Amino acid sequence: MRKLIADMMMSLDGYFEGPNREIDWFVRDKDMEKLSVDQLHEVDTILLGRAAYELFAKYWPTPAAAAENPAITSAMNALPKIVFSRTLKKVGWNNSRLVKERVAEEIFKLKGQAGKDMVMYGGAGLLASLSRLGLIDEYRLRINPIILGSGRPLFQDVRASLNLKLLKAETLASGVVNLFYQRN
Repeated sequence: MRKLIADMMMSLDGYFEGPNREIDWFVRDKDMEKLSVDQLHEVDTILLGRAAYELFAKYWPTPAAAAENPAITSAMNALPKIVFSRTLKKVGWNNSRLVKERVAEEIFKLKGQAGKDMVMYGGAGLLASLSRLGLIDEYRLRINPIILGSGRPLFQDVRASLNLKLLKAETLASGVVNLFYQRN
């Protein structure tokens, strides 16, 4: 059975967005690029919430993205993307499909299909929903070396405790700490 990996950036004090929804504090360097490329080779499906989809679809299909991050851009545009949103009417980014309801059924169906693992990027709301449903198998948290003081907490809408087992921890030259947890 395929597993679902949630890959999320966050500040040391637990925020995934600043107070004005900014993410300009994310560390973006060669180490993070390598992690992204490696991970995109491990998966064959990307899951996104509405806000992450809109942000990604605005950037990854552009010539600027191809010039800055050719390996990531190629994978992001080629891989199938499942977008979970009740408010979007349609999705237009290459290989994207919109799911408006029956999220759990869709994830169970995807997990049961042959193929590589799936990764979920961005979206505390989607993270909370999938966590509540017990659908996330692995949490990959990229802790950035910054304290924001305010913003949107990553786990704000997770309402029950989650017992996790640390699989791996690594520190990058930038000070980003990558934590890999498996759901118990």
